[in-house]
Amino acid sequence: MNEHEQVNILMVDDQPGKLLTYEAMLGELGENLIKVHSGKQALDYLLKNDVAVVLMDVSMPELDGFELADMIRQHPRFTETAIIFISAVHLTDVDRLKGYQRGAVDYISVPIIPELLRAKVSVFADLHRKKRQMDHLNSELRNLSARLIATQDEERRRIARDLHDSVGQIVAALSMNNGMALREANKLSPEAAGVLRQNALLVEQLSQEIRTLSHLLHPPLLDEIGLMPAIKTFADGFADRSNVKVDVELSPKIGRLAPNIEISIFRIVQESLTNVYRHSGSKTASIKIWPSHEKKLIVEVCDEGKGIPLEHRLSMSLGINPGMGLSGMRERTRELGGTLEVHSNGKGTTITATLPLTDAMPEGKTNGREAQSQRTLAQHL
Repeated sequence: MNEHEQVNILMVDDQPGKLLTYEAMLGELGENLIKVHSGKQALDYLLKNDVAVVLMDVSMPELDGFELADMIRQHPRFTETAIIFISAVHLTDVDRLKGYQRGAVDYISVPIIPELLRAKVSVFADLHRKKRQMDHLNSELRNLSARLIATQDEERRRIARDLHDSVGQIVAALSMNNGMALREANKLSPEAAGVLRQNALLVEQLSQEIRTLSHLLHPPLLDEIGLMPAIKTFADGFADRSNVKVDVELSPKIGRLAPNIEISIFRIVQESLTNVYRHSGSKTASIKIWPSHEKKLIVEVCDEGKGIPLEHRLSMSLGINPGMGLSGMRERTRELGGTLEVHSNGKGTTITATLPLTDAMPEGKTNGREAQSQRTLAQHL
């Protein structure tokens, strides 16, 4: 949505003459003005369209303005939709309070001053337009971030494959050559034979380093036999390298998952354990992965270290990621429709990712809460 694109202004009144009056007053705003004659028609339009402002009469047959506002606010899509009441009858402070309690942003009495109505509607229409623009930019930013993470994962996979297939083969050839030379070591001077043996040890060490690096970039077990064995193998290797004791508790109920889910969970565990080693000072860590009764997959990594510093926790409470790979972990969980929670104090840190086990929701479908609200509203149509 660009800054000049029209937004929908929904005008609700059972008297056609009043609707024509509102249309004449608001016509110069250049917005898309929609006239409906009842609360049911208003609900029908709202369920199918995006609306910036609802301008409604309080006194209407069948479904009055207060009842309509209550129903609109029950739907998660309309929690921020601006509702302006107009009334020539209900003019007491109690009536106004009743309107504001139902989420109205304004309550206008008759006779209406055209300039005032235009100014009020214009403000809320512009706010809605700017919010839509911001939502669009945020959506593009999230998509860009998701593509960047996917590109990074693919690049890691490629580098890991090249290390294994190309560099690994060269190192293997060096090892074979050293082995052949060592069989003739008795023909060399003691110094040369000693250097050759050192070279053989260095080649073996290099081979191990390349294998470790390749597995860290993209563990082959993740592709071959799945997430759980890959995490167990990584945790064991991490414990050997870091001297941090890692307890692993993986539910046997979890089978193979979609590749993007498996790589995301693996990266969350990997980044969490890296933070344990670099920042926490803890000598122990635990990994737990299990399915919940709500068809969610819970991934939990805990340590018993010094916790996240207070200034970093304050930054996190303000929505700022203070490094430590948290932004990447949050983006991965958000891309999968899940949540990431971080709890930390002087006794340790717990990172919990909650991910849906069901398939990704098709584009255009509603979530459970919205679907229930939509059914509730539809009963009144």
